[in-house]
Amino acid sequence: MRTKLAVTVAVIGGLLLAAVPMWAHHAFSSEFDAAKPIKLEGTIKKVEWINPHSWITIDVKQANGTTQVWEIEAGAPNAMFRRGFNRNSLPVGTAIVVNGYQAKDGKQRANGRDLTFPDGKRLFLGSSLAGTENDGRAPAAK
Repeated sequence: MRTKLAVTVAVIGGLLLAAVPMWAHHAFSSEFDAAKPIKLEGTIKKVEWINPHSWITIDVKQANGTTQVWEIEAGAPNAMFRRGFNRNSLPVGTAIVVNGYQAKDGKQRANGRDLTFPDGKRLFLGSSLAGTENDGRAPAAK
């Protein structure tokens, strides 16, 4: 009886742990607004290569001289690597331009569509807006 109970608890625990990443993931439309495209010019402050989405934090200087911190949601690390990124391609302090879609709640967060480096090279960030990867505007997307 003890063995059966232990197996049952282990199976239920395993199923619960497997479900946690699904709870953390979200649909584009639940957090971002496709009708609010945004272009951000700033310098990289931090990069997090984590699943299910990578995050790029940038400092954006405003016209009045203040700085805003923006968080950019990008694709999963593996997808980013396949598109030409590597762990050394986004060093802190690098100036970048990010096109994406603003968060619905007005916070300084965006879903990244593409990123442009100072030399003009553009890479697709893996926007989770349906169709962006196949609309002909996604640089380096395969």
